[in-house]
Amino acid sequence: MNINALVQAMTPETYEKLAQAVETRRWEDGNYLSEAQLGHSLQLVMAYQAQVLKSEELFTIGADGQMIQKTKAEIQKQYEPQSSIARFSHDDL
Repeated sequence: MNINALVQAMTPETYEKLAQAVETRRWEDGNYLSEAQLGHSLQLVMAYQAQVLKSEELFTIGADGQMIQKTKAEIQKQYEPQSSIARFSHDDL
């Protein structure tokens, strides 16, 4: 089975389990992933991010297959507040 077909058949729950296994290097039952399992699982997670999620989140794989990287200024702009917070003085209350 080719990797693209495998990714398209993968459910979101399976993706979450594989992503967690790659992050912790353990399966849900506590057993460690072998080096081969880690490599294959990481490939599937990255392919799923690129083909299905199409996320623009930092350090994920974009639709073009490249890792999403941003400058410090772009990251700061992303997390700037959209509107100012209402401020009151003591006399206004």
